[in-house]
Order: sequence, then C-alpha cells, then structure tokens
Amino acid sequence: MPDPVQPFDWERMIIDQFPWSYLGEVAFRTVFMFAVVLTALTISGKREVRQLSIYELVLLIGLGSAAGDPMFYHDVPLSSAVVVFVVMMSCYKLITYISDHNKGVSEVIEGKPVYVIENGCILIENFGREDLTIAELFSDMRAAGVEHLGQIRVAILEPNGQLSLFRFEPEGVKAGLPILPKEFDRKIENIAESGRYACCNCGNVHTFEAPVNRPFCSRCSQSSWVKAIRTKPQ
Repeated sequence: MPDPVQPFDWERMIIDQFPWSYLGEVAFRTVFMFAVVLTALTISGKREVRQLSIYELVLLIGLGSAAGDPMFYHDVPLSSAVVVFVVMMSCYKLITYISDHNKGVSEVIEGKPVYVIENGCILIENFGREDLTIAELFSDMRAAGVEHLGQIRVAILEPNGQLSLFRFEPEGVKAGLPILPKEFDRKIENIAESGRYACCNCGNVHTFEAPVNRPFCSRCSQSSWVKAIRTKPQ
C-alpha cells in the first residue's frame, strides 16, 4: 500500500521523485509540443483562430495545460510547470519576433489578408482556398448589418479570421445577392419573370428577359438564381 500523501511536502511539491536533470526533458517536451500545436493551428485555418492571433492561441493552450496539471495532480512537480511557463513564453517571444521581422514566416504561419468580395461579387477563386463557408461569410455580414452583396465594395478575410467590410457610399449601392435567409432561400433555376437576378454562387447580377430555362452564370457557370435586391439610399 503506497504511503499517504503528506501535505506541504516541499520536496514532492517542487521536484517529486524526479532528478533535477528531468527539467531539461520537460523543456524539450515543451518546445516540441509548442511546435506541434503551432503547426496544427496553422493547418486548421483562420476559422479556428478568430479574435486571437495564432501565437496567442498556442500560448494559451500551452500555459493552460501547464497551470492545470500541478493544480490537480500531486505527482506533477511545480518546478516542471515553471519550466513549461518559461519555455512557452520564450518560444512565444522568439516566434513573434521572427514573424515581425520576416514577412515570409508571418505569411506561412499566420496567413495574409484575402479578398473574398469585390464590387458585390464573391471571388470564388480566392474564397475556395480559405476554411470558410458561404453560410459563415453571410452570417458575419448579417452581423454587420449587411442585407445584400450590392452594398459591399470590398470584403477582406483577415489573418485572425475576422471579416473587414468596406461598403459603397449610399448613392453607389447597386442590386445584389440577398443574404437574409428568407430571401436567399427563394432560389430558382428557370426564369419566369423578367428582371435582375443574382447568382447564388458568386453574386454576379444578370438581367434576364423571361422566359429563360436554366441560364448559366457568365462568371462561375452555375445555374441557381435569386431575385437581386437594392436598398434605397438613406
């Protein structure tokens, strides 16, 4: 039967049964896991990193684990947690310094701003490279008070996953693809009524003289349409 744990046994709390040289292994493990977590988050894409930078997220994950284990487990020495904290902070400072002074490293790890909308149309060729769905794009735009793509001059997906929107002036707003759920869900393939219609895939607006059976978009070759809308200038 193991001996009962003695409260405030300083040797157990600080180093337990491990030799002091074990702290070198802890430092190596920390650097290794820092690299693993950083790589995983870099691959996972901007969608997973919203609000925080990828470096801050790695730091929080590492420090959270390092702080939690010695709180709950009596056989995890405090000195190991201290080494983890020191090494994690050193890795964080080093990688951010390198990133700040090397644009190539910064773009590989953090990514770079990507244009996803220009002049009211979705840039399908750019959008497809990002870990972001049309539904998520529209959700972010609705949260910013956007009703249709004709209001948007430029939309940029930032490295931290946030969406930056630049609108047309009120007099410059044009007809565009509606992104409110009820309007967007009124998709059709056959045009039975003349008017302006927006492609549901890229947002490009076409004017059709009815009837037209399953017309294809000149930008993306898709055939799903919804009536384009235009908000009146205030």
